[in-house]
Amino acid sequence: MRFLLRLFGLLMVLALLGAGGAVAVLHHYGQDLPDYGQLADYEPPIVTRIHAGDGRLLAEYAEQKRVFVPVDAIPQRVKQAFISAEDQEFYQHPGVDFKALLRAVVTNVRNLGSNRRPVGASTITQQVAKNFLLTNEVSIERKIKEAILAFRIEQAYSKDKILELYLNEIFLGQRSYGVAAASLNYFNKSLDELSVEEAAYLAALPKAPNNYHPTRRTEAAVSRRNWVIGRMLEDGHIGHADAELAAAQPLATAVRAETEIVKADFFAEEVRRDLERIYGEDELYGGGLSVQTTIDPTLQRHADAALREGLIAYDRRHGWRGPVAQLDPAVVEADWAAALKDVPAPAASGHWQRAVVLGLSAKAAAVGLADGSEGRIPMAELAWARPTLKEQKVGEKPRRPSDVLAVGDVVLVEAVSQNSDGQDYEAGTYGLRQIPAVNGGLIALDPHTGRILAMSGGYSYSASVFNRAIQARRQPGSAFKPFVYLAALDNGYTPSSIVLDAPIVFDQGPGQEKWKPANYTSKFYGPTTLRIGLEKSRNLMTVRLAQAIGMEKVAEYGRRFGLYDDLPQVLSMSLGAGETTLLQVTSAYAMLVNGGKRVVPSLIDRVQNANGETIYRHDTRACPDCRPERWEGQAMPRLPDTREQVADPVSAYQIVAMLQGAVQRGTGVRLASLGRPLAGKTGTTNDYRDAWFVGFSPDLAIGVYVGFDDPKTLGKGEAGSRAALPIWKAFAERAFDGKPRTPFRVPPGVRLVKVAHASGQLPRPGEEKIILEAFREGSQPRSTGNRQLLQPVVRQPSAQQGEVGETAPATPLAVEPTPIPGQSGIY
Repeated sequence: MRFLLRLFGLLMVLALLGAGGAVAVLHHYGQDLPDYGQLADYEPPIVTRIHAGDGRLLAEYAEQKRVFVPVDAIPQRVKQAFISAEDQEFYQHPGVDFKALLRAVVTNVRNLGSNRRPVGASTITQQVAKNFLLTNEVSIERKIKEAILAFRIEQAYSKDKILELYLNEIFLGQRSYGVAAASLNYFNKSLDELSVEEAAYLAALPKAPNNYHPTRRTEAAVSRRNWVIGRMLEDGHIGHADAELAAAQPLATAVRAETEIVKADFFAEEVRRDLERIYGEDELYGGGLSVQTTIDPTLQRHADAALREGLIAYDRRHGWRGPVAQLDPAVVEADWAAALKDVPAPAASGHWQRAVVLGLSAKAAAVGLADGSEGRIPMAELAWARPTLKEQKVGEKPRRPSDVLAVGDVVLVEAVSQNSDGQDYEAGTYGLRQIPAVNGGLIALDPHTGRILAMSGGYSYSASVFNRAIQARRQPGSAFKPFVYLAALDNGYTPSSIVLDAPIVFDQGPGQEKWKPANYTSKFYGPTTLRIGLEKSRNLMTVRLAQAIGMEKVAEYGRRFGLYDDLPQVLSMSLGAGETTLLQVTSAYAMLVNGGKRVVPSLIDRVQNANGETIYRHDTRACPDCRPERWEGQAMPRLPDTREQVADPVSAYQIVAMLQGAVQRGTGVRLASLGRPLAGKTGTTNDYRDAWFVGFSPDLAIGVYVGFDDPKTLGKGEAGSRAALPIWKAFAERAFDGKPRTPFRVPPGVRLVKVAHASGQLPRPGEEKIILEAFREGSQPRSTGNRQLLQPVVRQPSAQQGEVGETAPATPLAVEPTPIPGQSGIY
């Protein structure tokens, strides 16, 4: 009895010491623990999705591909599978499962020295504590902190809340965070579509996803899945028949179906930059934003195709630069297929295939392709490949394949079925292809709202992310002239005003050469109307006009239309010598056709946060009548027009009409064949370094730029009308296909009067080339009158920076007829 009493006393002392020690340990490790209260406001990183204007997916941005699903929306089958696999007593224990802990201790003691992995006993609550609040450090200290936090979490949150946190946070391999993302990535199914065996497989992954990879470690994956199925049977979640059926199924995963993504890489990158600038990197990659953009997928597809085709056409005009790579002919003879596989495909090759030249005959080149097949390139498909020379010149036309290719050359080819005459080729025929060295951009936007509907920033985004539609600052050349003429119209001129087209020379200061502007044709045309000057893009007339009205006014119009912030007030700037971007020029043209209203180019219509709340809207106009509870026959609400008026609508329309003449009779005449109301202007800079065409229909403004990234000549004759206009036309043909032919809208205050095109005056009987001219009310001609040569009034310019005046023979800069007594009308 004494022994028993002593033993009991000893045990009590040990128990008290153990309890005291446990309290001390809990107190020690319970200090400075992370605040578990943050779990109440859990907002997991969620993917940001960018959508096109029609709702289709454009891009996704995320560090973790996660789809958050509330616990009530997670099917019972999925919850039961994870509970059976990870924590059978989840709904009974207080945060730590002491029975499982004891069982794990016994098992691990038995397994000592067996090299088996230690068995764990972490509950779902403990895993939440570790995943959200602690690190993955393997230590007794971390396990103690984990247990303490688990107790506290259980006291603060419901079991369902804890399970929701766990199932949405856990990593399950394949870049899947949370069960919803894993269900899509492994089985291409939503959670409610999962079968028993599929749910069991997902529940088998938390411990070590890579150890149970469905294809690399199929046997281990099936074994682990079936173990989970057995646990579900043991827990009563499924019956014997369901368990046997599920365990007998093969592990059949499915590649996640690629969501149809609109291809608009340059546009998407600009949107990404804007979002990151406004909301920050964390919100962009984890905030779950839903972004509605302005892009029109159909127009974007047309823009990409037109730009690529146009750049390829230019490149072919300027010759063959040689093969992608060269293989030793001996290697080609030994094993050309293996050697070709080692040659990487160029980044911009797209769907073109690599091929190696195997042999040459008088009529064709024999080639082997990367897939091991063979084919031929006929001489007709090599005829364009003249050798390229300096300054984009080309050598003689090749006469035989050996003039272009040699055995061992690695080239790009594309399958072709017909020659240029429409005759069929035999199977296995290919055309020689070359990635253009030149580049360019295309922008299309709504002139009334500024919404960018299409943006192509270069030949290939994979080869260069530099966006030539927005980032490239280049000289617009003659594409700037409409704004010089607009300034003149706002200052008393009419489309029929006469300006002298004659030589003019400017002294630019000591030690500098005299500036002698010249027309593109190097000819002089004498007194000419403003209309013809703009239609034919006359440089001398533009310089004289800018000098007459003053460069300060020209610079002001450049600023007003968003082309320049501070244009130097020298006359060369009137010819487009100041650098700007394609987006700025296209936006400025949009303000011409919309009646002189300011528009701000926009990429994004609306941004919503993860809760569906709108946090940004581009159109901020108030519309209290837009959301009635019900329709009772009330009139359609009218939104206020809050756009700033940057130009007189009459003057703006006069420029539109003159630019329409440029399409009908001037530098843009190639567009006349489209047979619809269009207007636009070419732009070409010195030495043909930059080529532009910018224009519009009544409801779409389009700009095209072509040039080298490292500025150099495009080659003699490669003006805007040859290098850029065909791209504009190809896009417009597709964009306007099936669309009604809407005429340009005429604002109040405009009088349309028939005049002779050459003189701008009322036509005489039998006179040809009669056009409708747009005059401001009160300035239109009223009679033919006496059309003898009138004594002009010369508007003398004031001295300007770097200008001393003209040294050409004394000629008027701008001719303003003085009415002869007894006559009426404006000439």
